Amino acid sequence: MVPTAEPFGPGSAVVVFGLASAVAWGAGDFGGGWASRRAPVLGVSLLVQLLGVGLAAILALLSGEPPPEPGSIAISVAAGVVVVVGILGLYQGLAVGRMGVVAPVTGVIAATLPVVAGMAMAGPPAASVVVGILLALVAVVLVSRVQGEDGRRSGIEFAIVAGVGIGIFNILAGLLPDGEVFGPLFFIKIAATIVIVAIVVVSRSAWRVPRATVLVALAVGVFDMCGNALYLLATQAGRLDVAATLSSLYPVTTILLAVALLGERVTRFHAVGIAAAVAAVILIGAGSSGV
Repeated sequence: MVPTAEPFGPGSAVVVFGLASAVAWGAGDFGGGWASRRAPVLGVSLLVQLLGVGLAAILALLSGEPPPEPGSIAISVAAGVVVVVGILGLYQGLAVGRMGVVAPVTGVIAATLPVVAGMAMAGPPAASVVVGILLALVAVVLVSRVQGEDGRRSGIEFAIVAGVGIGIFNILAGLLPDGEVFGPLFFIKIAATIVIVAIVVVSRSAWRVPRATVLVALAVGVFDMCGNALYLLATQAGRLDVAATLSSLYPVTTILLAVALLGERVTRFHAVGIAAAVAAVILIGAGSSGV
């Protein structure tokens, strides 16, 4: 009898966790965008990180995880610094530049860096996974595309900073040992919080969040924490390039929420991008199920 890959084989966990992280991060981005229109970006980001610190500490204690080793702490601190730089770069780019440039450039760079790193560390994956990864990158560009705004700068410099920061975070997260999730997340959130506080102190920027926006910012913190934890689980369940690619599909969630809750129109690019994302997930899942 010829052995066949089970539809829910060992490699399917990376697909489940990767997609779940995309859903959580996409929901967080939707809420973060809504909150940042009504409150300072630094203040919203600070609340998100502070909530993450508390949740990570509680979950680390409840899960019974052993304390992270010094090497894991160092990786976590570095990941916290680069990811908050990336996120602030993304928000700044979206604020001053063209969303149709900033969003897709950030997404593609953030996905491509860990894909290259994953292939360098583990070799090329199955052919269907490679095709799925390429389709996913196309999907990120298409679902992030919006009509250009005349007279606005492109903001591509912020997009590059954002993509590199988030992409390096994705790589560093993949270096954490199996079984370590909430302990590293605690140090990631601590480092990110310190960076934001330092920026606020040095720049004397506005940071106070209106009371009406606090609950939304805290909800964003929950989604962000879930996305981070699920991404770490995805990198520990399978290949880094697969985990990073699937999690990079978060703009699909953001677009669908904008359509459902804000009545935004689905453009032809969005529809094709969502179809490409579905095809990418099927190809990646088929190639990963027997890993």
